[in-house]
Amino acid sequence: MSQARHCQIAEIAAIISLCGRVQVSEYGRYCIKIHTENGSVARKYFTLLKKTFNISTDVSVRQSMGRRRSCMYTVGSRRHQDALKVLQAAKLIHFHAGKDSELADGGIRLLEEIEENLSLTQNVVIQQNCCRRAFIRGAFLAAGSISDPEKFYHFEIVCATEAKAEQLQGLIRSFDLDARIIQRKRYFVVYIKEGSQIVDILNVMEAPRSLMELENIRILKEMRGSVNRKVNCETANIHKTVSAAVKQVEAITIIKDTIGFSGLPNNLREIAQLRLARPEATLKELGEALDPPVGKSGVNHRLRKLGELADKLRDETTGRRA
Repeated sequence: MSQARHCQIAEIAAIISLCGRVQVSEYGRYCIKIHTENGSVARKYFTLLKKTFNISTDVSVRQSMGRRRSCMYTVGSRRHQDALKVLQAAKLIHFHAGKDSELADGGIRLLEEIEENLSLTQNVVIQQNCCRRAFIRGAFLAAGSISDPEKFYHFEIVCATEAKAEQLQGLIRSFDLDARIIQRKRYFVVYIKEGSQIVDILNVMEAPRSLMELENIRILKEMRGSVNRKVNCETANIHKTVSAAVKQVEAITIIKDTIGFSGLPNNLREIAQLRLARPEATLKELGEALDPPVGKSGVNHRLRKLGELADKLRDETTGRRA
């Protein structure tokens, strides 16, 4: 938790904005409540209010009767003065001159209006870089999630309005991160997909423990991926080598059974006999076994010549049968 009061206020403002509700009684008395299924968020909001404003809050827990049997935590600031203090500090309440606002003594009657300033440039709560970090952190606590990185990478914050999503997108992009928006039913979701950028957003939110856990998983996944790619490549090469060797042995067998090796040039006869003796050997190994040794390209050239001869003999045999 940031120790600076202005950052704590920014985080409170984000939590209220994403999962809070401001109630106004018929007598114009304010009450702020946040609702969350996450006990950690409820504790964080409770602690922030206590440390920042020395406000005591009411906490209630209600278990749902649905299939999930989840708990709903409600943290409320019921005292009007306490709620007003928070709303003013978080710039969620504004005063303006109303109609017929001039008083008899020449003063101006100021009217209160609950309204959030979604501007990135004019909202004083998020002007400083550290406060922007705190605001993003509060928004994520209130309405965000990260998928299991063992399966796939996905970071998101769910917003009730498009304007709020655009504000969060702008805040995140101010840290050179590629946040995008997608509409999901009646909500607007600010999301990041790339693993390295999710690491960066955790760093922006100053969440070192989660950052290290994600980095460790990401490194292991990349290592496994690299090993798998190498294994797959080697396996493909083995299959390719075996397939080529089988065809070469078949071609040499046709030559042996048709015209024999006696009429072959020495270099072709030598490689033909060696391939039959060592069907599993690579081209490099065959070349090294010759005297004098021959390079891979030389071995491949000789085997290709044998293959062409076998094709010619096969065609001639087929033609005679026809």
